Amino acid sequence: MNHLIAKSARLRSTPYTKRIEKYGVQSYTVYNHMILPASFKGIEEDCLHLKNNVQVWDVSVERQVQFKGPDAAKLTQLITCRDLSNAKDYLCYYAPIIDEKGKILNDPLIMKVGDDTWWLSIADSDILLYAKGITIGMNLDVEISEPNVNILAVQGPKSFDLMERVFGEEIKKLKFFNFKRYEFQGHKLLIARSGWSKQGGFEIYVDDDEVGLNLYDSLINNGEDLNVRPGCPNLIERIEGGLLSFGNDMTMEDTPLECSLNPFVSFNPDINYLGKSILEKQNREGVQRSLIGLKLKLDNLTITKYLPIQLDGQFIGELRSGCFSPDFGCCLGIAMIQTKFQNFNEVKTLLIDNLEVQSQMTSLPFSK
Repeated sequence: MNHLIAKSARLRSTPYTKRIEKYGVQSYTVYNHMILPASFKGIEEDCLHLKNNVQVWDVSVERQVQFKGPDAAKLTQLITCRDLSNAKDYLCYYAPIIDEKGKILNDPLIMKVGDDTWWLSIADSDILLYAKGITIGMNLDVEISEPNVNILAVQGPKSFDLMERVFGEEIKKLKFFNFKRYEFQGHKLLIARSGWSKQGGFEIYVDDDEVGLNLYDSLINNGEDLNVRPGCPNLIERIEGGLLSFGNDMTMEDTPLECSLNPFVSFNPDINYLGKSILEKQNREGVQRSLIGLKLKLDNLTITKYLPIQLDGQFIGELRSGCFSPDFGCCLGIAMIQTKFQNFNEVKTLLIDNLEVQSQMTSLPFSK
């Protein structure tokens, strides 16, 4: 029996939906009130293809929240714990968005795209509404909107060759986490050297639907000999690489320090952001729990809810994400574990959702 997602104006399709359905998308998930492809030929086959070839992803769900106006920079800094006081043009900044209690609300890429304009390329939560509330409450002079931008990601080791064919050899000089505008059919497109995989690639911020469809076709047609095909963020590849997923590994009950995002938390006394005093206190005292990796002696693992973990009869944390990795020959999991029970040197028998599992705690990303 097939389980389908009923589409509607409230659950939006994307400009590329007809294309990806033509190419045989198997399943969708929901992300930012839109449909996101979840698999094409199964996650294991999709993962293998991604690691060896090139894929074109419809990730329109990565919505842009735009701050524009005299107080745009002030608002941007208020809601993130990363120091953006010296943010440079043409650079992407991974920057956790937090609330007044230091808890994570989102973890976007932030880009300064104009003198008074910032884009937040968001994960799955309504940051636009949060930003509007802060703006109203503090009487800031900022216009907040969601521009019509629908991202195409080109990911995989052959992505550089494919992008060169479509945009010219200059695109291969773009450095990691940098962005620049490149021309396609007379239209300038913002392109970043980024993407939600560890295989390398680009994200193309398409602000014209017709141009986007032409670009999609051009990428597919120019990559036939590179074994290009449509794809999507892959569960196996992202867990192996330790890429955290907001709403799965991280929640609104966690702080950036508990999620091992310390490099993106600033304690610069000259900047101000919501929740700073709480994070300063947690930094002084140390976290009581944190995200780590688990190698699990299991043949399969599907997680639809957080699974409680016990050690010697004591609750020590919860398993938040997991899957079987063919490359590692076991299941890999991302878990929030109390620090006093973390031991990376021994294999332990953990009771995970009432099942005894031989487990090895490890840092992220996973290594063999």
